[in-house]
Amino acid sequence: MKEFLSVGQIINTHGIKGEVKIYPLTDDIKRFRKLKNVYIDGIEKKIVWCKLQSDKVILKIEGIDTIEQAQAFKNKYIEVSRKDAVKLAEGEYFIADLIGCKVFDSNNVEIGELCDVIKTGSNDVYWVKGKTEVLVPALKEIVLNIDVNERRIIIKPLEVWQ
Repeated sequence: MKEFLSVGQIINTHGIKGEVKIYPLTDDIKRFRKLKNVYIDGIEKKIVWCKLQSDKVILKIEGIDTIEQAQAFKNKYIEVSRKDAVKLAEGEYFIADLIGCKVFDSNNVEIGELCDVIKTGSNDVYWVKGKTEVLVPALKEIVLNIDVNERRIIIKPLEVWQ
């Protein structure tokens, strides 16, 4: 499993004093308020302050003090250490841990590899690439078991739910 988890991407500068605008990669942007330190390119950076917008986050990061310095970080990812990541409830997983898992049906037929998780609002959808591409609704009735340590997901056979 990855040591660092991406929680946002720097999409632009904000103002002239080095603030950066973040596109959040988390389901709750309020989590940014609790961040004290983040990693950019594997280098730890201290968060000076955070301001939430409706769907974006503005961060002031120590050591980024001009618009020119902030521009150098555009398109980079903001990461947190796994030990500092939000604690998940049972049955919840980080997307980074799901991507790359092999997907099998309950008859042990390999469907493919999970390559992305699509957020639809009502439920997530797993994009699985194998001999064909399959979109699997992330519903308890369809996804029977997830084992991120074994990198394996078990779903009901496709003909049952498609």
